[in-house]
Amino acid sequence: MPTFFLPTLLLLLIAFATSVSGRRDLVGDFLRLPSETDNDDNFKGTRWAVLLAGSNGYWNYRHQADVCHAYQILRKGGLKEENIIVFMYDDIAFNGENPRPGVIINKPDGGDVYKGVPKDYTGEDVTVDNFFAALLGNKSALTGGSGKVVDSGPDDHIFVYYTDHGGPGVLGMPAGPYLYADDLIEVLKKKHASGTYKNLVFYLEACESGSIFEGLLPEDINIYATTASNAEESSWGTYCPGEYPSPPPEYTTCLGDLYSVAWMEDRYVHNKQS
Repeated sequence: MPTFFLPTLLLLLIAFATSVSGRRDLVGDFLRLPSETDNDDNFKGTRWAVLLAGSNGYWNYRHQADVCHAYQILRKGGLKEENIIVFMYDDIAFNGENPRPGVIINKPDGGDVYKGVPKDYTGEDVTVDNFFAALLGNKSALTGGSGKVVDSGPDDHIFVYYTDHGGPGVLGMPAGPYLYADDLIEVLKKKHASGTYKNLVFYLEACESGSIFEGLLPEDINIYATTASNAEESSWGTYCPGEYPSPPPEYTTCLGDLYSVAWMEDRYVHNKQS
Protein backbone atom coordinates (compact mmCIF):
# COMPACT_ATOMS: atom_id res chain seq x y z
CA MET A 1 0.00 0.00 0.00
CA PRO A 2 1.71 3.23 -1.13
CA THR A 3 1.70 6.44 0.88
CA PHE A 4 0.34 9.85 -0.07
CA PHE A 5 -0.04 13.35 1.33
CA LEU A 6 -3.19 14.03 3.37
CA PRO A 7 -3.97 17.42 1.72
CA THR A 8 -4.96 15.50 -1.44
CA LEU A 9 -7.53 13.56 0.59
CA LEU A 10 -10.72 14.90 -0.98
CA LEU A 11 -9.34 14.73 -4.51
CA LEU A 12 -8.25 11.14 -4.03
CA LEU A 13 -11.59 10.09 -2.61
CA ILE A 14 -13.35 11.54 -5.64
CA ALA A 15 -10.87 9.97 -8.05
CA PHE A 16 -10.28 6.58 -6.43
CA ALA A 17 -13.15 5.58 -4.15
CA THR A 18 -15.45 2.96 -5.62
CA SER A 19 -18.84 1.92 -4.33
CA VAL A 20 -21.13 -0.95 -5.15
CA SER A 21 -24.68 -0.92 -3.88
CA GLY A 22 -26.92 -3.93 -3.51
CA ARG A 23 -30.01 -1.67 -3.55
CA ARG A 24 -29.28 1.73 -5.03
CA ASP A 25 -32.55 3.22 -3.87
CA LEU A 26 -31.43 2.63 -0.28
CA VAL A 27 -28.03 4.28 -0.50
CA GLY A 28 -29.07 7.11 1.79
CA ASP A 29 -29.91 4.60 4.50
CA PHE A 30 -26.77 2.54 3.99
CA LEU A 31 -24.51 5.56 4.28
CA ARG A 32 -25.69 6.10 7.84
CA LEU A 33 -22.92 4.54 9.89
CA PRO A 34 -23.73 2.32 12.87
CA SER A 35 -22.25 5.02 15.13
CA GLU A 36 -24.91 7.55 14.20
CA THR A 37 -27.87 8.24 16.43
CA ASP A 38 -31.14 7.28 14.79
CA ASN A 39 -33.98 9.62 15.70
CA ASP A 40 -36.62 7.68 13.79
CA ASP A 41 -39.29 6.58 16.24
CA ASN A 42 -39.96 3.59 13.98
CA PHE A 43 -36.37 2.37 14.13
CA LYS A 44 -36.07 -1.24 15.20
CA GLY A 45 -33.18 -3.61 15.55
CA THR A 46 -29.62 -3.61 16.86
CA ARG A 47 -26.49 -2.13 15.32
CA TRP A 48 -23.48 -4.43 15.00
CA ALA A 49 -19.91 -3.90 13.84
CA VAL A 50 -17.06 -6.19 12.81
CA LEU A 51 -13.63 -4.51 12.62
CA LEU A 52 -10.69 -6.39 11.11
CA ALA A 53 -7.02 -5.44 10.72
CA GLY A 54 -5.59 -8.03 8.37
CA SER A 55 -1.86 -7.52 9.02
CA ASN A 56 0.79 -7.85 11.68
CA GLY A 57 4.25 -6.39 12.23
CA TYR A 58 5.22 -2.89 13.33
CA TRP A 59 5.65 -1.60 9.78
CA ASN A 60 1.90 -2.24 9.36
CA TYR A 61 1.15 -0.04 12.41
CA ARG A 62 -1.50 1.89 10.49
CA HIS A 63 -3.94 -1.00 10.04
CA GLN A 64 -4.39 -1.70 13.74
CA ALA A 65 -4.42 2.05 14.39
CA ASP A 66 -7.29 2.36 11.90
CA VAL A 67 -9.28 -0.41 13.59
CA CYS A 68 -8.70 0.93 17.09
CA HIS A 69 -9.80 4.40 15.99
CA ALA A 70 -12.91 2.96 14.34
CA TYR A 71 -13.76 1.18 17.58
CA GLN A 72 -13.52 4.43 19.57
CA ILE A 73 -15.79 6.23 17.10
CA LEU A 74 -18.40 3.50 17.24
CA ARG A 75 -18.36 3.43 21.04
CA LYS A 76 -18.72 7.20 21.24
CA GLY A 77 -21.59 6.92 18.79
CA GLY A 78 -23.50 4.63 21.12
CA LEU A 79 -22.68 1.08 20.06
CA LYS A 80 -22.35 -1.31 22.95
CA GLU A 81 -19.06 -3.14 23.36
CA GLU A 82 -20.95 -6.43 23.20
CA ASN A 83 -22.05 -5.56 19.65
CA ILE A 84 -18.58 -4.70 18.32
CA ILE A 85 -16.27 -7.55 17.32
CA VAL A 86 -12.57 -6.70 16.90
CA PHE A 87 -10.02 -8.72 14.97
CA MET A 88 -6.41 -7.53 15.25
CA TYR A 89 -3.10 -9.29 15.79
CA ASP A 90 -2.34 -7.02 18.77
CA ASP A 91 1.42 -6.87 18.30
CA ILE A 92 1.76 -3.10 17.91
CA ALA A 93 0.93 -1.37 21.20
CA PHE A 94 3.67 -3.14 23.15
CA ASN A 95 6.01 -3.73 20.23
CA GLY A 96 9.64 -2.92 21.01
CA GLU A 97 9.69 -0.45 18.11
CA ASN A 98 6.68 1.50 19.38
CA PRO A 99 8.02 4.76 20.85
CA ARG A 100 4.96 5.07 23.11
CA PRO A 101 4.51 1.66 24.76
CA GLY A 102 0.87 0.74 25.29
CA VAL A 103 -0.34 3.60 23.10
CA ILE A 104 -1.52 3.64 19.48
CA ILE A 105 -2.28 6.87 17.62
CA ASN A 106 -3.96 7.36 14.23
CA LYS A 107 -2.89 10.94 13.51
CA PRO A 108 0.15 13.07 14.43
CA ASP A 109 -1.58 15.04 17.19
CA GLY A 110 -4.09 12.32 18.06
CA GLY A 111 -4.68 10.68 21.39
CA ASP A 112 -4.45 7.02 22.32
CA VAL A 113 -6.99 4.92 20.40
CA TYR A 114 -5.82 1.58 21.84
CA LYS A 115 -7.12 1.94 25.40
CA GLY A 116 -10.30 -0.03 26.00
CA VAL A 117 -10.33 -1.89 22.68
CA PRO A 118 -11.55 -5.46 23.32
CA LYS A 119 -9.27 -8.36 22.44
CA ASP A 120 -11.88 -10.54 20.75
CA TYR A 121 -9.66 -12.27 18.20
CA THR A 122 -5.90 -11.68 18.38
CA GLY A 123 -2.70 -13.36 17.22
CA GLU A 124 -3.24 -16.68 15.48
CA ASP A 125 -7.00 -16.38 16.03
CA VAL A 126 -7.26 -13.63 13.37
CA THR A 127 -8.23 -16.00 10.58
CA VAL A 128 -10.59 -16.07 7.64
CA ASP A 129 -12.56 -18.92 9.20
CA ASN A 130 -13.09 -17.04 12.46
CA PHE A 131 -14.06 -13.88 10.58
CA PHE A 132 -16.65 -15.75 8.54
CA ALA A 133 -17.96 -17.60 11.60
CA ALA A 134 -18.31 -14.36 13.57
CA LEU A 135 -20.12 -12.63 10.71
CA LEU A 136 -22.50 -15.56 10.24
CA GLY A 137 -23.14 -15.85 13.98
CA ASN A 138 -21.81 -19.42 13.97
CA LYS A 139 -20.18 -19.96 17.37
CA SER A 140 -19.61 -23.67 16.73
CA ALA A 141 -17.26 -22.85 13.85
CA LEU A 142 -14.96 -20.62 15.92
CA THR A 143 -11.45 -21.61 16.88
CA GLY A 144 -10.17 -19.57 19.83
CA GLY A 145 -10.98 -15.98 20.58
CA SER A 146 -13.65 -14.48 22.80
CA GLY A 147 -16.52 -16.36 21.17
CA LYS A 148 -18.28 -13.12 20.29
CA VAL A 149 -20.31 -13.29 17.06
CA VAL A 150 -22.86 -11.18 15.17
CA ASP A 151 -25.99 -12.65 16.71
CA SER A 152 -28.22 -10.48 14.56
CA GLY A 153 -31.87 -10.55 13.59
CA PRO A 154 -33.93 -9.43 10.58
CA ASP A 155 -34.21 -5.79 11.70
CA ASP A 156 -30.52 -5.35 12.51
CA HIS A 157 -27.88 -3.19 10.84
CA ILE A 158 -24.33 -4.48 10.36
CA PHE A 159 -21.15 -2.49 9.67
CA VAL A 160 -18.03 -4.36 8.50
CA TYR A 161 -14.68 -2.60 8.23
CA TYR A 162 -11.53 -4.29 6.91
CA THR A 163 -8.10 -2.69 6.51
CA ASP A 164 -4.86 -4.25 5.20
CA HIS A 165 -2.97 -5.02 1.99
CA GLY A 166 -4.74 -6.53 -0.98
CA GLY A 167 -4.47 -7.53 -4.61
CA PRO A 168 -6.85 -8.50 -7.40
CA GLY A 169 -9.53 -10.63 -5.76
CA VAL A 170 -7.60 -11.20 -2.54
CA LEU A 171 -7.07 -9.62 0.87
CA GLY A 172 -4.32 -10.25 3.40
CA MET A 173 -4.72 -11.98 6.75
CA PRO A 174 -2.08 -12.27 9.48
CA ALA A 175 -2.71 -15.95 10.27
CA GLY A 176 -3.67 -18.74 7.94
CA PRO A 177 -4.91 -18.45 4.35
CA TYR A 178 -5.75 -15.21 2.59
CA LEU A 179 -9.31 -13.91 2.20
CA TYR A 180 -10.57 -14.39 -1.36
CA ALA A 181 -13.33 -12.39 -3.02
CA ASP A 182 -15.38 -15.39 -4.12
CA ASP A 183 -15.40 -16.82 -0.60
CA LEU A 184 -16.40 -13.50 0.95
CA ILE A 185 -19.25 -13.02 -1.51
CA GLU A 186 -20.56 -16.51 -0.78
CA VAL A 187 -20.55 -15.75 2.95
CA LEU A 188 -22.40 -12.47 2.37
CA LYS A 189 -25.00 -14.33 0.30
CA LYS A 190 -25.36 -16.88 3.07
CA LYS A 191 -25.79 -14.12 5.66
CA HIS A 192 -28.53 -12.57 3.54
CA ALA A 193 -30.25 -15.92 2.99
CA SER A 194 -30.40 -16.43 6.75
CA GLY A 195 -32.55 -13.31 7.06
CA THR A 196 -30.41 -11.89 9.86
CA TYR A 197 -29.94 -8.28 8.83
CA LYS A 198 -31.91 -5.37 7.39
CA ASN A 199 -28.89 -3.83 5.72
CA LEU A 200 -25.14 -4.26 5.77
CA VAL A 201 -22.45 -1.64 5.10
CA PHE A 202 -18.94 -2.78 4.15
CA TYR A 203 -15.97 -0.38 4.19
CA LEU A 204 -12.87 -1.93 2.61
CA GLU A 205 -9.34 -0.45 2.77
CA ALA A 206 -6.80 -2.25 0.54
CA CYS A 207 -5.06 -1.95 -2.81
CA GLU A 208 -7.21 -3.15 -5.73
CA SER A 209 -10.06 -3.42 -3.21
CA GLY A 210 -12.70 -2.74 -5.85
CA SER A 211 -11.95 -6.19 -7.26
CA ILE A 212 -13.51 -7.76 -4.16
CA PHE A 213 -16.98 -6.54 -5.09
CA GLU A 214 -17.06 -5.31 -8.70
CA GLY A 215 -19.13 -7.71 -10.80
CA LEU A 216 -19.45 -10.10 -7.84
CA LEU A 217 -21.74 -8.49 -5.25
CA PRO A 218 -25.41 -9.23 -6.03
CA GLU A 219 -27.72 -6.28 -6.53
CA ASP A 220 -30.53 -7.61 -4.34
CA ILE A 221 -29.04 -8.48 -0.93
CA ASN A 222 -29.21 -5.06 0.80
CA ILE A 223 -25.47 -4.50 0.99
CA TYR A 224 -23.67 -1.22 0.36
CA ALA A 225 -19.93 -1.62 -0.17
CA THR A 226 -17.39 1.16 -0.54
CA THR A 227 -13.69 0.62 -1.24
CA ALA A 228 -10.47 2.62 -1.07
CA SER A 229 -9.70 2.02 -4.73
CA ASN A 230 -11.12 0.41 -7.82
CA ALA A 231 -10.07 -3.01 -9.07
CA GLU A 232 -6.78 -1.77 -10.55
CA GLU A 233 -5.56 1.06 -8.31
CA SER A 234 -3.56 1.30 -5.12
CA SER A 235 -4.88 2.60 -1.84
CA TRP A 236 -2.66 4.91 0.18
CA GLY A 237 -1.12 5.24 3.61
CA THR A 238 -0.95 8.65 5.23
CA TYR A 239 0.73 10.51 8.11
CA CYS A 240 3.98 8.89 6.98
CA PRO A 241 7.61 9.88 7.74
CA GLY A 242 8.95 12.43 5.26
CA GLU A 243 5.49 13.57 4.22
CA TYR A 244 3.26 16.40 5.34
CA PRO A 245 1.73 16.16 7.79
CA SER A 246 4.33 13.83 9.26
CA PRO A 247 4.03 11.66 12.36
CA PRO A 248 5.97 12.72 15.46
CA PRO A 249 9.72 12.36 14.74
CA GLU A 250 10.10 9.25 16.87
CA TYR A 251 7.78 7.27 14.57
CA THR A 252 9.26 5.35 11.64
CA THR A 253 5.99 4.17 10.13
CA CYS A 254 2.71 5.54 8.76
CA LEU A 255 0.00 6.21 11.33
CA GLY A 256 -3.05 5.67 9.14
CA ASP A 257 -4.55 4.95 5.73
CA LEU A 258 -5.93 7.74 3.59
CA TYR A 259 -9.39 6.32 2.89
CA SER A 260 -9.84 5.18 6.49
CA VAL A 261 -8.59 8.43 8.00
CA ALA A 262 -10.91 10.29 5.62
CA TRP A 263 -14.13 8.65 6.77
CA MET A 264 -13.16 8.61 10.43
CA GLU A 265 -12.02 12.22 10.64
CA ASP A 266 -15.11 13.24 8.67
CA ARG A 267 -17.18 11.82 11.50
CA TYR A 268 -15.80 14.49 13.83
CA VAL A 269 -16.63 17.24 11.35
CA HIS A 270 -20.12 15.82 10.85
CA ASN A 271 -20.76 15.55 14.59
CA LYS A 272 -19.68 19.15 15.18
CA GLN A 273 -22.07 20.38 12.49
CA SER A 274 -25.06 18.32 13.63
